[in-house]
Amino acid sequence: MPTTNIDKIKTKRKNLYLRVAKGHFASNHSHTNYYIDVAAQKSRLSEAKAVAQELCANYNYTSTIIDTILCLDGTEVIGTCLANELTKNSFANINAHQTIYVVTPEMTNGSQMMFRDNIVPMIKDKHVLILAVSVASGVTAQAAIEAVNYYGGNVTGVSAIFATSEHCGDYKVNSVFNPHDLDGYFNYPAHECPLCKEKKKIDALINCHGFSKI
Repeated sequence: MPTTNIDKIKTKRKNLYLRVAKGHFASNHSHTNYYIDVAAQKSRLSEAKAVAQELCANYNYTSTIIDTILCLDGTEVIGTCLANELTKNSFANINAHQTIYVVTPEMTNGSQMMFRDNIVPMIKDKHVLILAVSVASGVTAQAAIEAVNYYGGNVTGVSAIFATSEHCGDYKVNSVFNPHDLDGYFNYPAHECPLCKEKKKIDALINCHGFSKI
């Protein structure tokens, strides 16, 4: 279960880990056989910096413009660290020496993303990088893309700690980890879940905040 069997997969970069538990987990959009615990990456400064540095490498020596980082799933600490990396003097990117907005969307009762009038200028006519915990079903990232477009922004890409695809719609997804890091990983709509077909009970409900055992 997630409370006792979380494994920590180390990487070559200091303070960069992938914490996972195997089982049968259900989110709002799908079922999966892995729970990916990103609480430390979102909350611990040293780990947030390590994630940001790894993601930042995707934009070095490129012509990518990033005016705003839109943080989903509670990734504001990582987003702030990423903005700091992108604006460092040593960073060979068009954003060096400039500032970057770090914002988060507000959710309506209908689960739609919106921005208040004082936040809209940080989105409208800006090049926006969407930052998420994971891009698996792609539902949340796609909703963010649609929100940025609605408010007149220009999506410049999607970044995530974990992603199952290199694209979300028409946009490239850069991630720190992917299914190749997890043996036998799967993510299916509930009606296609092989564990459900085997009558295996769900271990926990999961979302961007964590898990709740059943």
